[in-house]
Amino acid sequence: MRTENSIKNTAYGLIGQLFSTVLGFVSRTLFIYILGANYLGVNGLFGNILSMLSLAELGVGSAITYSMYKPLAEKNKRKIKAIMGLYATAYRIIGCVVAILGLILLPFLNYLIKDKPNIPNLKIIYLLFLTNSVITYFFAYKSALIMADQKNYINTINQVRYTFVQNIIQMIVLLVTKNYLLYLGVQVIFSFLLNFSISRKADKMYPYLKHHKREYIDKETKRDIFKNTGAMMSHKVGGVIVSSTDNILISGFVGVYWVGLYSNYVMIIGMLNGILGQVFTALTASIGNLNAIESNEKSHEVFNILFFMNFWLYGFCSIALLVLFNPFIKMWIGYKYIMDDYVVIMIVLNFFVMGMRQTLLMYNTTLGLFWNYRFKPWFEALINLVISIILLKKFGIAGVFLGTLISTMTTSFWVEPYVLYKRGFQKPLRTFFIKYMCYTLVTLGAALITLLACSMFTTYTILSVAGRGVFCLIIPNVIFAGIYFKTKEFKHLQGIVEGIMHK
Repeated sequence: MRTENSIKNTAYGLIGQLFSTVLGFVSRTLFIYILGANYLGVNGLFGNILSMLSLAELGVGSAITYSMYKPLAEKNKRKIKAIMGLYATAYRIIGCVVAILGLILLPFLNYLIKDKPNIPNLKIIYLLFLTNSVITYFFAYKSALIMADQKNYINTINQVRYTFVQNIIQMIVLLVTKNYLLYLGVQVIFSFLLNFSISRKADKMYPYLKHHKREYIDKETKRDIFKNTGAMMSHKVGGVIVSSTDNILISGFVGVYWVGLYSNYVMIIGMLNGILGQVFTALTASIGNLNAIESNEKSHEVFNILFFMNFWLYGFCSIALLVLFNPFIKMWIGYKYIMDDYVVIMIVLNFFVMGMRQTLLMYNTTLGLFWNYRFKPWFEALINLVISIILLKKFGIAGVFLGTLISTMTTSFWVEPYVLYKRGFQKPLRTFFIKYMCYTLVTLGAALITLLACSMFTTYTILSVAGRGVFCLIIPNVIFAGIYFKTKEFKHLQGIVEGIMHK
């Protein structure tokens, strides 16, 4: 059942994300041509500010979701209802806190934007972003229950429906009115409709949630939730600071125009992460169920398979980004929107290093090990902020991304596997790093060969970019398969793929 749910969640997730990606790409293209780079910069900056405000969530969601895996596996409805009651109360409070913090920040917006662009109604634009963010806190807890119950494909189907209509209406609004406020207004309306719809769906799937009798959490579960929330608070704070400060630093030190240029790269990486993230999101609940009832040996065996898949997906995508990023953007929206090659290299390196953590993060979360490295994110955030500012002044925008890479390599790179192997698997850590180094070297070799092969394309026409794309599709995958086709991990994944194709 776990495998079937994982496959179903992954399939629906991938199809939904691909659909949303294509539609989002068309919408972004229209946005760029009608509104331009400055509006892109504001879009990226306010998005990051709201990510910073999401610190108020303090990891409550992840801690409570973790506590649901066991009662869902045991079908303990009373305990599920009790946990969901706590979840609902916590998220309503968080939503109000985010709204208040967002309003407090409103008078200080001008200090976050260097070379303020000629865009009217900046404060109203910010308030629309804030409203869109706050809405989610009043409904998100029910979608988390569906995901924890290994049925995330239901969330995906619902999201695709509303995203499709939202994007179509937003494109019509841009074409007819060229009004950014109306564009954001449509986004707020559909954010509410999407979240309200999934809330109603959860009520139908789990009718016991609506029973009037209130259930109370036992002291042990409550203690574990508060303990895990404390740990996740650190991860949340560190994660948001690391991921959300890039645009703020670029806006404050270089200018919002450059945030606009960078936002196109972020969009493409975001689309890729959205697609790849669906795979790991779809697997999370099943891994949580596996870790709740299976042995460490079985859990480690599945980890090795998933880590191999993790390498293949992110290794291939990193090579494709390295080869195609600037040629694609030149062909898509023009030369003036590209960034220097060394900036692109830093962006791709961060994408690969962050991506290679996905399986580790999934296991540490579902095993409840986040408590064991609760202080790591604070060091990571501090290193990232200090080093990024120093390197930004010396190397420009590339320094920001180099700072992020340094902070990751000096903290998460070794702490996360150390905790998992020592506390979770109770196995020697060297086996993990040997695999990691081998996967990295294979990716680097495949990247160099692909770049060399693509050097024959000297122009940036549609045919040239398509030719590069074909080389990126064939060369890395042939190299990966040629090196690993005899391994247990490859054969296991091959069997799953063949089973899916057969069905």
